[in-house]
Amino acid sequence: MSGGVDSAVAAARIAEAGHDVTGVHLALSANPQSYRTGARGCCTVEDSRDARRAADVIGIPFYIWDMAERFHRDVVEDFVSEYAAGRTPNPCLRCNEKIKFEAVLDRALALGFDAVATGHHARLTDGVLSRSVDAGKDQSYVLGVLTREQLSRAIFPLGGSTKAEVREEAAARDLAVADKPDSHDVCFIADGDTRGFLARRLGAEQGPIVDESGAVVGSHAGAYGFTVGQRKGLRIDRPTADGRPRYVLSIEPVSNTVTVGPRSSLAVGSIVAERPVWNGPAGPPHEPLACAVQLRAHGEVYGCRAQLSGGELHIELDSPATGVAAGQAAVLYDGDTVIGSATIASSS
Repeated sequence: MSGGVDSAVAAARIAEAGHDVTGVHLALSANPQSYRTGARGCCTVEDSRDARRAADVIGIPFYIWDMAERFHRDVVEDFVSEYAAGRTPNPCLRCNEKIKFEAVLDRALALGFDAVATGHHARLTDGVLSRSVDAGKDQSYVLGVLTREQLSRAIFPLGGSTKAEVREEAAARDLAVADKPDSHDVCFIADGDTRGFLARRLGAEQGPIVDESGAVVGSHAGAYGFTVGQRKGLRIDRPTADGRPRYVLSIEPVSNTVTVGPRSSLAVGSIVAERPVWNGPAGPPHEPLACAVQLRAHGEVYGCRAQLSGGELHIELDSPATGVAAGQAAVLYDGDTVIGSATIASSS
């Protein structure tokens, strides 16, 4: 129970269905004041109180589990090291993978529980993951890294409801979080300044910003402060001849170089992804499989042909994609059903 409306309604539904339910809130920081404050619905200093009040209304036991050390190692340190390597991580995806459905699930099973239920907007049918009926709130992408075994021990009670319906139900159940805003920011960056957070941990290191010809057009204080597809905040000295904006095309951490260019240069048609996970109804595709791929949370979906070769997932897009960043997940779909996922390593 994060302290938000979704997990509160999810807990209420499964308790009402007759399950023996225990509410658990995760303490993810050894120093809670270092995380952001404000009623945002995930990981704030107020959220444990909101979660406890919701559990009281539902009438279920409630505990706080200390996951701070594991969270710091598997999510925060991973976030920093990925940026240092020139990649763009998704910390919410990593939290689902390493914390909620690995660390929490392992502890729950050891204590005799059967499954972990969460307020994610996604559907599970016989252990197969698919999109929520609310396309705007669908979270199957950030769950696409879960294994079949993890999904077999998961319950997502909200997948058949829209967010508006969840809020209406929360109000009808007298849950005080009914109108609580959703969370959008990284929970462990209190002020929302990702670049400043990384600078404090990785240090400032001046480097060049170059165009596609190699000409220096600006400078920066750390390549880790950029992501592929970024347009704002580049602080480039020389404008283009045609006046069009520049975008980050690539990040080279070894030389600390950021390359920029026109939007057209962001287009890619081929992707190679590593660490594949196959959690759909069929096994991995050893021959080209026609399917769809999502490359960012709430991002556009592209038709593609995907094939596993040499332990890597090779994806050929039917139409070019832009802003494809190494470190993000490529989640494959057959319609609304998740087939599998892998972490983007390169694109061309």
